[in-house]
Amino acid sequence: PLIEKLPAGTSLIATSVVSPFMAPLKLSLIGAIFLAMPYILFQIWGFVAPGLYKRERRFALPLIVSSIMLFYVGVAFAYYVVFPLMFQFLASTTPAGVKMMTDIANYLDFVLLLFMAFGIAFEMPVAVVLLVVTGLVKLDVLTRNRGYVILGIFIIAAFLTPPDAVSQSFMAVPMYLLYELGILFARMIQKSRGAPAAGAAGAARAAAVRPLGAEPSMGTPQRWDILVRVHRVRASGTIRAAAASPVASDAASIVLGWIRTSTALANW
Repeated sequence: PLIEKLPAGTSLIATSVVSPFMAPLKLSLIGAIFLAMPYILFQIWGFVAPGLYKRERRFALPLIVSSIMLFYVGVAFAYYVVFPLMFQFLASTTPAGVKMMTDIANYLDFVLLLFMAFGIAFEMPVAVVLLVVTGLVKLDVLTRNRGYVILGIFIIAAFLTPPDAVSQSFMAVPMYLLYELGILFARMIQKSRGAPAAGAAGAARAAAVRPLGAEPSMGTPQRWDILVRVHRVRASGTIRAAAASPVASDAASIVLGWIRTSTALANW
């Protein structure tokens, strides 16, 4: 993108003896890693996945896939949107009498740094979801402090981009939009997790107010009899263990009374 925006009669240069060899070699190495990263992460996942629980795999796999996709989207956004506008602006600010001739090694380092910065910046939704799901930060805190978040995003963008408002804005604005997207996803995950918990709480409240003698909604009379017998056997074992101690005789009498009462209720 820089060559297209350079003034007429200028080109990239090499100020070091080894730059014409090392710069293409470095670019080939980084490009190979960049293209092979999905396969590398797939191999790492194949090594880690057998040691995870099923619920951990169900949560980690979408997280890894979305992280890879967002990183590539950030790199593509930097290359196709940010670089042309940024290089055009920087080339237009060249003072009179100065010929802009950029060293290829410096140019490569600069481009790779911005690729990494935009790729990491586009991981904002993943970071927000992780903070909320793990309980490190509450969702209400993230929604209340949007002003501080915007200020922090612009400060980070100022450090990661060249000292011009164009590139800073092109990083900060997508970061904030992705921050709001992460809040939306985190709220959806919380609602999906809260629905089963609310259903279980409602069932517990219904069981607590069930009239005496009403049949439990989660089972049949035969299952109720089985539960009573299980409690009776467990309590009998406890009584036999406690009967060896004279101090526990009163407690044993109380438990025996509870067994007789439960048996009468079951028969009734």
